[in-house]
Amino acid sequence: MTGPYGYPAQQPGPAYGYPAPQARPSGATAIIAAVLGLVGALASGFIPIRYFIELPSGFSLSNLPGFALVELVLYLLAALFLLMGALTTFFRSLIGAILLILGSLLAIVAVVLEPIAFRVPYRIHLDFLLRFATFDGVLRLAMVVFGLLALLLAVLPPTFRYLRWRPAPVQPYRPQNQSPQQGGW
Repeated sequence: MTGPYGYPAQQPGPAYGYPAPQARPSGATAIIAAVLGLVGALASGFIPIRYFIELPSGFSLSNLPGFALVELVLYLLAALFLLMGALTTFFRSLIGAILLILGSLLAIVAVVLEPIAFRVPYRIHLDFLLRFATFDGVLRLAMVVFGLLALLLAVLPPTFRYLRWRPAPVQPYRPQNQSPQQGGW
């Protein structure tokens, strides 16, 4: 590239007194993980809310077995961690990826432990999930799929590189090989 009068154009860089520009990492994996985490948070939060709304009158949470309460708490914690992780990832905070990882793991564990909590054989539970017969089955399958995808994208090195990257502060211009002048009185 030539400048005026056919001379080579001067590019900013270390030879001309400017620091070399740093390449900004791509945030595609972080943003996709955050969007998937947001969808997983919606799916994970809907299940316990639906159970709370559909409780018959005269029936309280204390009447549920202990494992069922643990299961509902796991769903709520997964929804909370996924939501907070997605929002903080959108604001480029490193803790967002960590919260996405924890929320995804909680969502997957909640779906896997559900047959134990409600004393249902795994064969029936998998048939319930994979048949797409009910909306709850679709939600649980979405939690597992979006949780796995968000987990895989959140642990990738480009995600952490994007979330850790901060631009270098702009240095004042000073010609090379010239020391700063000391002020006197």
